[in-house]
Amino acid sequence: ATTLQKIVDHLKLSYCQSIGVEYMYIRTPKRLEWIKNKMEAIDKHVFTKAEKLDIYHKLNQATSFESFLGKKFVGQKRFSIEGGESLIPALHALVNRGADLGISYFVMGMAHRGRLNTLTNIFQKRPRDIFSEFEGKEFDFDSAFDGDVKYHQGFTSHMTLSNGKEIGVTLSPNPSHLEAVSTVVGGIARAKIDHVFHDESKVCPVLIHGDAAVAGQGIVYETIQMAHLDGYKVGGTIHIVVNNQVGFTTNYLDGRSSTYCTDVAKTTRCPVFHVNGDDVEAVVQAIEIAVEYRQIFKRDIFIDLLCYRKYGHNEGDEPKFTQPSLYNLIAKHPNPKDIYFDQLEKEGHITSEHATLVESEYMDFLTQEFEESKKNDKALVYDFLSQTWAGYRHGNSADFDASPATGVAMNTLLDLGKKLGTLPEGKKYFRKIAKIFEDRLNAITQNKLDWGSAEMLAYATVLAEGHPVRISGQDVERGTFSHRHAVVITEDTEEEIITLNLLGKDQAPFTIYNSLLSEYGVLGFEYGYSLATPNGLTIWEAQFGDFFNGAQIMIDQFISAGEDKWATQSGLVLLLPHGYEGQGAEHSSGRMERFLQQCADLNMQIVNTSTPANHFHLLRRQLKREFRKPLVVFSPKLLLRFPEAVSSLDEMANGSFQEIIDDATAKVNLVDTVVLCSGKFYYEAKIKAKELGIENYAFVRL
Repeated sequence: ATTLQKIVDHLKLSYCQSIGVEYMYIRTPKRLEWIKNKMEAIDKHVFTKAEKLDIYHKLNQATSFESFLGKKFVGQKRFSIEGGESLIPALHALVNRGADLGISYFVMGMAHRGRLNTLTNIFQKRPRDIFSEFEGKEFDFDSAFDGDVKYHQGFTSHMTLSNGKEIGVTLSPNPSHLEAVSTVVGGIARAKIDHVFHDESKVCPVLIHGDAAVAGQGIVYETIQMAHLDGYKVGGTIHIVVNNQVGFTTNYLDGRSSTYCTDVAKTTRCPVFHVNGDDVEAVVQAIEIAVEYRQIFKRDIFIDLLCYRKYGHNEGDEPKFTQPSLYNLIAKHPNPKDIYFDQLEKEGHITSEHATLVESEYMDFLTQEFEESKKNDKALVYDFLSQTWAGYRHGNSADFDASPATGVAMNTLLDLGKKLGTLPEGKKYFRKIAKIFEDRLNAITQNKLDWGSAEMLAYATVLAEGHPVRISGQDVERGTFSHRHAVVITEDTEEEIITLNLLGKDQAPFTIYNSLLSEYGVLGFEYGYSLATPNGLTIWEAQFGDFFNGAQIMIDQFISAGEDKWATQSGLVLLLPHGYEGQGAEHSSGRMERFLQQCADLNMQIVNTSTPANHFHLLRRQLKREFRKPLVVFSPKLLLRFPEAVSSLDEMANGSFQEIIDDATAKVNLVDTVVLCSGKFYYEAKIKAKELGIENYAFVRL
C-alpha cells in the first residue's frame, strides 16, 4: 500500500520532467505496457560518472567544432547545430546502445542543420576534408565533375566502438528538398537487409528531420505509410526531429495546423517522445528507450528534440528581421554544454580545469587538422557506398558507341521459357490466367514472343545468372495492361505463384510488389535500393507514363544528377507506359521531352523500344556493363498485343541492344525520304504508308 501523494509524486517524476510522451493511442497492450513501464522507471535510471563525462565530451565536440568553423570561415554557410547540440551525444548514444542490442549497420538521412558536425563527430569524417571543402578547392575526381555543397554530401564509415563492437554507418547524400531522402534511406536499408544481413534487427534506418519539414512535406506521410508493408518494411525507423521552433523565417504557427510537428506519427500509432534539448541526459535516455523499442517491436518511433536555432537559417542570415523577440531570448540563453557543465560541477563530477583541458585537447586536434587541410591540393570525393561498389567503374562516352553482347544460348532460353510459362500442377487457376500461360508457353516453343513473354524471359535469364530482380509500383504484379502476370493467384486459396522463382535452386531471388499509391515515395525507395544493389536489376514502373510527374523531385534531385553531385551511380530502371492511345491528354504522354531536356554528360539513358527482342536486350544490358546508369524506358501500351510487334528467340539468342534499326523492307532504289522514329510510331507509319501506296519513304528506328 502507498499514499496518494506518493503516487502523484511518482507520476510527476515520470511524466512531468524533461521528457513528455504520447503513446496512449497505441492499440497493442504489450507495447502500451512496455512504454508505461519504461516511463515510470525513468527516475530510477542513474548515469555513472564515466557515462556523464562521455556525454560531456560529445557535447564539447559539438560546441567546439561549430565555434572553430565560425572563427576560421567567417560568414560561410555551415548550418550549425548550435542550440541543438544535444543531437550529437544523442546520436553517439544511439549508435553505441544500438550496437549493444545487435545492430550492425545504421543508415541515416538528415537535412543540412548539424550535418557537418554529425559527419565529424559521429561518422569520423576527417575535419581536414571538411575544411578543404570550405576552402573551395576543386574536387579530386574528373574535370567534368561538378560536385555538391559540403552540407549535402554523404559518407560511410566502418568503425570499432569503445565497447568493441564493429559497425557500419552510412549517411545518404541529400538535396535541398529536405525530406526527399526519407524513402531513399529506406531503400538502402531494405537492400542491406535483403542481400547482406538477412535480418531486420541488424540494420537500423535513422531519419533526422526538421520541425518545419516533418510537418510540411507530404513525403513524410508516404514514408510512414511504408513502415509495415511487405515490399518496404525495414524493421522500424528511428525518427529524430531537431525542433528549432522556426522554419527559415516562418513561425511554427504558420507552418502547421497540428499541435505538434510530429503529429503525422500518430497515423500509424507511433510513440512520440518530446524532450527538452537543454537536458542532455534526458535526451540520451529518450534515445536509448527509442532504440530498445525499435529492436523489440520492429516499429517506428519519434523523438521531438525541442531546442532552438542560435543564428539565422544560415550563418549569414539575420533572424531579428522576422523573430526579434525570440532572438532576444536566444541571445541570453546558455548553451547545452554550459548548462550540463554547471550540473556536473554541482554533482562533483567535473572541475573547470578538467573542462578547459577537454576543450583545449579537441581544439588542438581541430587546429592540427586545419593545418593539414592546407596541404591538400583538392577536396576529396567520397562515394558514400564505395565498398558496395568495389569493382565497378564510372561510364565514359566510348562506352556508348555500341552495346555489349547480351544474347543467351538458345537451349537456355527454351529451358527458362518453359519454366516461367508453366504453372505448378494440382492447383486451381482462373480460366483466363491458365490460357495466358498456355499462350506464353506456346509463344516460346513456337518462336514468336510478344512483349510480356520477352520481358519475363529477360528477368529469367538475369535471375539464372545470379542477379536479383526487384520490381515495384502500382499494380505491377499483374501489370496495369494485364501483360505481365508475374504473380498468379490461385482461384480457391488465393495462394501466390511466382514462376520466376521456380527456375532452379541456384537462381537469384525475384521480388515484385504492388506498391502503395505513391510515386514520389516509392521511386525514392527504389532509387535507394538500387544504390545499395549494383548487382541487381531494380525497377519502378509507373501505372501510366504520366504518373512519374508525381515523383519529379526524385528525378530532378537524385536520378538525373546523383552521379554528378555525389559520384554515386544507380542502375535504376523506370518503366513508363507511354503513347497516345486516344485517351485524350490524360494518360497519353510520359513526357519524353522533359527527360531529353535533362540529359547531359552521360547522366541517364532514355529509350523508346519498338520490339520485344530489343526490350529483352535492353534490360539485360543494365547488368552487363562495368558501370551503372539510370534507364528510362517509354514502355508501350499498344505494342503489348500488336500482331507485328513480336520477336523470335533467335533475336534474343544473338546480338545486343540495337540503338538503330534499319528499315528492312524499304525499296532502297526508290527511297528519297528517311523518317527517323521510335516506338509504336514506326508501326503506325508503316501501315499508313502501305495503305497509301507510298514507297519512297524509309522508316528508321532510333
